[in-house]
Amino acid sequence: MAKLSNKISDTVIRRMPVYHRYLEDLINRGINRVSSQELSELTGFTASQIRQDFNNFGGFGQQGYGYNTYELKSQIDLILGVDKSYNTILVGAGRLGSAIARYIGFSKSGFNIKALFDVKNLPNLEGIPVLPMDKLKSFIIENKIQIAIITVPKSQAEKVGKDLIDAGIKGIWNFAPFDLKAPKDVVVENIRLNDSLLILSYYMKNIDK
Repeated sequence: MAKLSNKISDTVIRRMPVYHRYLEDLINRGINRVSSQELSELTGFTASQIRQDFNNFGGFGQQGYGYNTYELKSQIDLILGVDKSYNTILVGAGRLGSAIARYIGFSKSGFNIKALFDVKNLPNLEGIPVLPMDKLKSFIIENKIQIAIITVPKSQAEKVGKDLIDAGIKGIWNFAPFDLKAPKDVVVENIRLNDSLLILSYYMKNIDK
């Protein structure tokens, strides 16, 4: 696989999980070959765009054959880092946090949730310990935690984010309604659930126009 270039756009990177999802479905259906045109019909991206996206990483198909689904998915695994395993924690063990922690897709993708943290004294969640916030920094250091998921209220998000970064966290998946800022060596993905609902509301409002 070609070395990842810093010039590859965020738009291209965000299409990679879409390819990954459809390839996984094709593999589960026993399909071992797919063309760029067939991927286009599945994803809604144009065939030329798909080929261009893959060419950013060296290209993986053969002219006249298309793509081997297993090999292509393996290459996208490498691009996305899914071949690696990440020690992960979740801060905020309320309804959203608990639902996220139960999601089986995390462990399948290499994100191993080692503990949850909350200001309340809560029972363990399906074998995952729920620890008090004063144990956060020591747990991160002792267990070499790399990624944190934040599902706390807006009022707590900035402090929690700072505490995580100070403790050495390098990746944050933030569900709090507050856009976290971080140093360049820390990756933050701010998830805006309400934004998605408002976009849905817009299209519902205009669906009959």
